[in-house]
Amino acid sequence: MVDNKFFEESREQSLIKATIVAKYFWAWAKVIIGAMRKYPELSRDKIAYVDLFAGPGRYKDGSASTPILVLKKAIEDGEIRERLVTIFNDKNEGNKRSLENEIQRIPNLRLLKYQPQVLNEEVGDKIVQNLEQAKIVPTLCFVDPWGYKGLSLRLVNSVLKDWGCDCVFFFNYNRISMGLSNAFVVEHMNALFGQERADNLRDRLEGMEPFEREMTIVNELSLALKELGGEYVLPFCFKNERGVRTSHHLIFVSKHVRGYEIMKEIMAEYSTNKDQGVPSFEYNPADERYQLLFELTRPLDELVRMLCDDFAGKTVSMKKIYEEHHVGKPYIKRNYKEALVRLEEEKKIVASPPAEKRKKRYGRVTFADGVKVTFPISKD
Repeated sequence: MVDNKFFEESREQSLIKATIVAKYFWAWAKVIIGAMRKYPELSRDKIAYVDLFAGPGRYKDGSASTPILVLKKAIEDGEIRERLVTIFNDKNEGNKRSLENEIQRIPNLRLLKYQPQVLNEEVGDKIVQNLEQAKIVPTLCFVDPWGYKGLSLRLVNSVLKDWGCDCVFFFNYNRISMGLSNAFVVEHMNALFGQERADNLRDRLEGMEPFEREMTIVNELSLALKELGGEYVLPFCFKNERGVRTSHHLIFVSKHVRGYEIMKEIMAEYSTNKDQGVPSFEYNPADERYQLLFELTRPLDELVRMLCDDFAGKTVSMKKIYEEHHVGKPYIKRNYKEALVRLEEEKKIVASPPAEKRKKRYGRVTFADGVKVTFPISKD
């Protein structure tokens, strides 16, 4: 079956994708449970993980795929295993049976209050309608189709509509890029981008260079998701083995900046290139061979320049700088602290308390969230 090709080998990219989702699941669950304890009126006591294209549970080399990793993380945490409902689905009967067997082999599975459900359904209008009509508990939904059938804006929005719900999905860039010019899959492309946006893309993409085409497609998808209420969209790119072409993207969508911040830190960790400590949000097997080229971009230098321009004449805390500035940019919190330390060392800002009154770590002055920063008025 074509649906199984993805699982025939455990390429490192696939394992990293599964690990990113599993790590986010644990962090998301802890945040949601904390909010439930603080504000009981927000939701019932359950949380859910839903995987609509779950696969057989393991790759051909025996490595665990996302469902197994998520369940193992849940079992390890007493709070999560008392609340978690898991629903796995795969339309392939062989995958369903394999996944059920792999789940039953997980040590201490009985500790989960709610045992996993494994379904065998086609992902389409029926599932979307059920989700649209239901008020669902806080849910992390993972959508990982082999191609694009079943993936739609309606599906993502049907999950995001309720409190505490986030979505991560696999975006097969190569197949979708080809699909936009394929008359036989117009319906699927319209479902993914919206008809008006898909028609506009078909006109605009003709004659574009490959890099511009990719950026345009991913940007338009991000805009479509934001229009539906997924205010925070974060793509992570995977390159092929030679590092010259994009194979796919893992795209995260949330209504809350906290989820965005958590996923940003996780994706940053798995970025193969970190120019001046700034993550690329890309897994590229070839990065190590071309490190010199990447260093020439100097992205931290650009952040230093932006901060001086964007906060000119203002006095603001480190935390506020980060919160107001990082959304939509590749920088993580650590990058902002590094940029501000550099600006202070170069006497281009005034910090309160000053460096000599702050703690040192590993021989260098730290920059805590509460440190106030005064930027000079721009000379321009």
